[in-house]
Amino acid sequence: MGCAGFTCSKHSLCALNILYVMVSLLMIGIAAWGKWFGLVSSFQLVGGVIGVGIFLFFVALAGLIGAMKHHQVLLFFYMIILFMVFIVQFSVSSACLAINRAQQDHLLEMGWNNSQRDVEKSINCCGFKQVDPNGTCDAACFPNHFCLPCADKIQEHAGKVLHFVGGIGLFFSFTEILGVWLTYRYRNQKDPRANPSAFL
Repeated sequence: MGCAGFTCSKHSLCALNILYVMVSLLMIGIAAWGKWFGLVSSFQLVGGVIGVGIFLFFVALAGLIGAMKHHQVLLFFYMIILFMVFIVQFSVSSACLAINRAQQDHLLEMGWNNSQRDVEKSINCCGFKQVDPNGTCDAACFPNHFCLPCADKIQEHAGKVLHFVGGIGLFFSFTEILGVWLTYRYRNQKDPRANPSAFL
């Protein structure tokens, strides 16, 4: 039972961290691809996504090495960091799911200045609440003067996107609490291959 339990915990923790490594590489790859092909011009947005991906990669790598070597200190720090990530992610995901229309409008207006060009280009609209015919706009509809304000178009998708992101975030937050539990359980188990008199 002890050997089977130890092996099961080790393999489960390794599989979970391999999943996190794959997710982190996917995040970095998608952000870099979007920047390379000009789909996203905001350097702050791309940098933020790549930064989160790199952070997740190193946390997952620490968990993977700790699980493979049964390294007590590495597993302890991994468990603490993963629990803190869980708290932040659970809070943000819950906020995404619970946000009302007024708060959504406020957030959209705040984010508008940082990603105006990307939004205008991708959803073919100009201006936030009104179109300025004397201004500049990257949308394909602008030369023909058939553009609509972006606020209306964004509102159609914003609610769905927030609920989707909140749901995905909530799902991953539960995998993180599973990771914390597995790490705690695995950390306190004795390696059956080690010296029985050794303190772990």
